[in-house]
Amino acid sequence: MGLERAARVLSRVGVLVAVAPVAATAAGDPSAEMGPMLGSMHTHNVAGLAVILGLILFATILSLVYLRERVGWMRRERLLQDELTQLGGAHDRAEMLLHSERQVLVAWAGRGDPAVIGDAGFAQDLRSQDPHGHAGRHPDGGFQDPRQDARQNPRGGQGHNRRLLAFDTWLTAQDAQLLDAAVATLRERGTGFRMNLRSLAGRYIEAQGQAVSGRALLRLRETTEERRELIELRGKLDEAKRGLSALAGLLDALPQPVWHRGTDGTLTFVNFAYAAAVEAQGREAVLDQGLELLDRSAREQIARQASRPGFAAHPLRLSAVVAGARRTLDVTETALDTGRVGIAVDVSELESVRADLQRQMDANVRTLDQLPTAVAMFDARQRLIFHNAAYQRLWDLDPAFLESRPLDGEILDRLRAARKLPEQADFRSWKADILAAYHAVEATDTPWYLPDGRALRVVADPNPQGGLTYLYHDVSESMKLASRYDALMKEQAETLEALKEPVAVFAADGRLTVANRAFAVTWRLDPATLAGRPHVDAVIGACRALTPEQNPWAGIRQAVTGLNETRSGHACRLTMSDGTVLDCSAQPLPLGATLLTFIDVTASANVERALTEKNDALERASQLRDTFVHHVSYELRSPLTNIIGFTQLLGDETVGALNERQREYSEHIMRSSAALLVIINDILDLASIDAGSLELQRETIDVRATVEAAARGIEDRLAESDIGLDLDVPGDIGSVFADGKRVRQILFNLLSNAVGFSEPGQQIRVEARREGAELRLTVVDRGRGIAPEVIDRVFDRFESNTFGTKHRGVGLGLSIVRSFVELHGGRVEIDSAAGRGTCVTCLFPVEPPPGDGRLPAPGQPSDAPRGAPGETARIVAHPAAANLDAAE
Repeated sequence: MGLERAARVLSRVGVLVAVAPVAATAAGDPSAEMGPMLGSMHTHNVAGLAVILGLILFATILSLVYLRERVGWMRRERLLQDELTQLGGAHDRAEMLLHSERQVLVAWAGRGDPAVIGDAGFAQDLRSQDPHGHAGRHPDGGFQDPRQDARQNPRGGQGHNRRLLAFDTWLTAQDAQLLDAAVATLRERGTGFRMNLRSLAGRYIEAQGQAVSGRALLRLRETTEERRELIELRGKLDEAKRGLSALAGLLDALPQPVWHRGTDGTLTFVNFAYAAAVEAQGREAVLDQGLELLDRSAREQIARQASRPGFAAHPLRLSAVVAGARRTLDVTETALDTGRVGIAVDVSELESVRADLQRQMDANVRTLDQLPTAVAMFDARQRLIFHNAAYQRLWDLDPAFLESRPLDGEILDRLRAARKLPEQADFRSWKADILAAYHAVEATDTPWYLPDGRALRVVADPNPQGGLTYLYHDVSESMKLASRYDALMKEQAETLEALKEPVAVFAADGRLTVANRAFAVTWRLDPATLAGRPHVDAVIGACRALTPEQNPWAGIRQAVTGLNETRSGHACRLTMSDGTVLDCSAQPLPLGATLLTFIDVTASANVERALTEKNDALERASQLRDTFVHHVSYELRSPLTNIIGFTQLLGDETVGALNERQREYSEHIMRSSAALLVIINDILDLASIDAGSLELQRETIDVRATVEAAARGIEDRLAESDIGLDLDVPGDIGSVFADGKRVRQILFNLLSNAVGFSEPGQQIRVEARREGAELRLTVVDRGRGIAPEVIDRVFDRFESNTFGTKHRGVGLGLSIVRSFVELHGGRVEIDSAAGRGTCVTCLFPVEPPPGDGRLPAPGQPSDAPRGAPGETARIVAHPAAANLDAAE
């Protein structure tokens, strides 16, 4: 688009240059009008030269346009070739899908002959094959496939189509009549159908008809395979019946009573063990008499359990009379779709053994509770089954938690959360090692050093039946001091080694006692030398060689070896030979020791230096920008103002009459100069905003008058584009304290955008509303709208999108709108979608004017002319002549 615009400008300038001398000659005074431009050149030579230059320029522009159009033709040709390839692939896939099974499609489009797609010999096969699927017999006694005959005789395709549509030739008479009637209804009314038919050969055909895109479509497909599947399903049903009979025999062989209840709760099946338990003659007697193994209360308890939503069935321990004796049963009853099925397992002997074991365990518990050693027993599932009182006192756990039989891992997790277990770098691995004792063969003896200072000797002894027994012996008194000392020393050493900053500790005698790895690496010292506890003078002597400056070391030595009564810290900065910058800090410690730390601040120092340099560069750039704004304001706007003035002078014909073409050229120059002036003003406004030099000239402005003034500035474009303007401004909208010129410029830019993206005959609406402490100005158009991927960038500078319209611009209008609105302390909202237009809303804060600090309230009359209170002004702009001065 930029190339075409440049071509039009060049062509107009060239023609203007060529015509101007001729026009001046025709006026009769060439020496007076064209003398400064032509000099002493003869008039005929100038005219010829202008024509030649115009032809050369026209040829150049025509060549550029041809090259551009040629690129577009080639691009469209490639797109058409890609589309043709895709359509060919889709056609091949459709053919493959159609021929994947034995079927044929018949399509009617109007009153003409139908189109048959698929196997042309479909009807011939169904008519000539016997019920077992053998092809028709050949006249010489052999067999021949009709489809092969159709392929050998391509001209017989029309005959196959006619035979296919003659349904009575290959279908039974009744099915042929039904299909004929359904097809006739489909072609006349578009009523779809689906039916199963039988051919003369005994094979089954599925017929389906429907209307698709104004065509009547009939699909015929063999369904013999589905019949075969039905036979297989019947065989599977017989097999399931045999399996059910075998299952009934298996249930009869079980020694436990098994039963099945219907949905009404009555017995529908019992095995032989159930009949023996209720002392009945047989299964039929139980079902006829409804003999129950369990009493009513037990059955009600089972029913209540089964009625709980989401409850998984588990055995209930119940008592019942089995074969004349009272027995203890574990009864399980599960709900099914057809009722409930249950089984009862006799656990009477198990209960007797469990009672004896419980008595022995109670005696052991009383004994273990008297021991001072904590004891805990876990079963094979790692659940706590016993603990004595000493165990509860040792870990101070909730008795309710212990009575819930928690897992060994759960107890360890709770103890770790309460910080009662030994601190571990990797608790998961340590826990896995502890729980590995469940699979050990021999007992393990492990010391535990608790965070509270206690030391435990933990013995984990595996049980022969599975599980584990823990014995916790408190050995804190003998190991307390050693454990604390070792832990502190280890913690201190690991902490210092983990630090990335160099750290060193000097004793009161000035000798090095502690130095981490970072200290040795930074100052390139031998770890063996540091291990020998060198004096601070030897350490400083080795480090001094790496720093150009020597003065800071004297202060460091004084902080380490000084004998001042009041010791204080010391801080300095060291710069090493390799450019590394270190902040050194010497802090006094108890017992006369001194802590020496070094922090690498190279990055922050470099950043500080870079920020300083960048700040200087930004200040210079700001000064340069201000200088540019001042120079451009004069160097560009002044010549452009002269051009506009002289063009207006020519257009007014004060210096001589112009012909129609010259008048048209002067109007083009005027419009282009005005557009260029607007662009320059926009750029200068944005530069002024960025420089912070643009100040708003706030005053009390009438909202309705401001909107109408902006509308008058766009009337010529509205008339040229045949677009209507609807102003929805209430008469009592009142005033607002703002910069009237900038508000008009905001509305003018929004209206220009709306006109550029609207189609002839459409309507643009401007709304003004006061909502609380805000003034809302909205411009709505019904144009092409903005795509979602573009809407986030519409307010960016130099972001221009045509969206297929003739609207052109440099992309500064909406950016200036947002800048001016934000200068007023407001905000801009945009709502748009492709195909449904765009709505741009500017929200201005209502600020009190200087003086009394009040604005005219909505509905209060003011000096500006406005309608009656509450009246809404609607003005529809018709084509009329206007200029840009109205918007400025």
